[in-house]
Amino acid sequence: MQLQFSIIIPVYNRPKEIEELLTSLTKQNFTDSFEVIVVEDGSKDDAKKIVKQFTHQLNINYFFKENSGAGLSRNFGMQKAMGNYFIILDSDVIVPENYLANVKNGLTRKYTDSFGGPDKAHHSFTPLQKAINYSMTAVLTTGGIRGDKKASTTFQPRSFNMGISEKIFKITKGFSSQKIGEDIDLTFRIWRNGFETQLLENAFVYHKRRTFLKDFFKQTFAFGTQRPKLNKQYPETKKITYWFPSLFILGLILSIILLNFGYSILVLFFFIYFFVILLDAFLKNKNVYVAVLAVITTLIQFVGYGLGFFKIYAKSIIPHFTSNTSDRMK
Repeated sequence: MQLQFSIIIPVYNRPKEIEELLTSLTKQNFTDSFEVIVVEDGSKDDAKKIVKQFTHQLNINYFFKENSGAGLSRNFGMQKAMGNYFIILDSDVIVPENYLANVKNGLTRKYTDSFGGPDKAHHSFTPLQKAINYSMTAVLTTGGIRGDKKASTTFQPRSFNMGISEKIFKITKGFSSQKIGEDIDLTFRIWRNGFETQLLENAFVYHKRRTFLKDFFKQTFAFGTQRPKLNKQYPETKKITYWFPSLFILGLILSIILLNFGYSILVLFFFIYFFVILLDAFLKNKNVYVAVLAVITTLIQFVGYGLGFFKIYAKSIIPHFTSNTSDRMK
């Protein structure tokens, strides 16, 4: 099968970010032709002028549509695409020069109709962006789910860096209309239809992520609220590990309560854990400030995700519990 890549990029009020991404695409060490499709998702601050600057450097098309969310905008782009394999990127990423070559080499060695790639922090990122990247990717914080070799055959691609074949798009109809977790939902439907996903370890991107702690908390909270819904929709994908952030919060609260009664063992456990985070983040980034921020962003990530997860789970069991209690009282 000859691969013909179409790169799909939804954008919403981020013209400066997409300029960096498009610039990085002009520097690819890749001899094959590829097309770029930018889908403006009803932005007020649109990127049309920015995209126009690249028409002589890239085979690029720009489309403006009403706001519907990133998932449906990606579907719109894939409907317009001429290629037979769609590479989906978020507008806030930068791709290294060998990105497309690594994707092609990986799919040539082992073809799958879907792939995902890891994300890293670029040297130009702010200390906070580097800290958030650490929290979202480190083995000590997420178990390395965004780039774990051991999970390569059951890897869940994320929409900031993933690919699907034209065949998958036609069968699954692409992304759902949900605003959060739409990439995980698509992965589960890909598996249900008998297709395989894989991790292409070398096909990484530099992902900027959120630039404020408040926004990062909102993002992780939203991620947490979606997981119970996905568990209900795809019960075969449930894992005990999804409970870890919520249990982490309960353990932290319990450790503080016990400390007031003179029991410090549990607090000591959390102290050691965060010290290890600090040390690991420093070794990876060679920056004390980034390491300190990584401790903070890790805590925010656990609290945000854990609270979001527990909130939705509690909402689902309270009516059931109330109903059963009422039935017993009759």
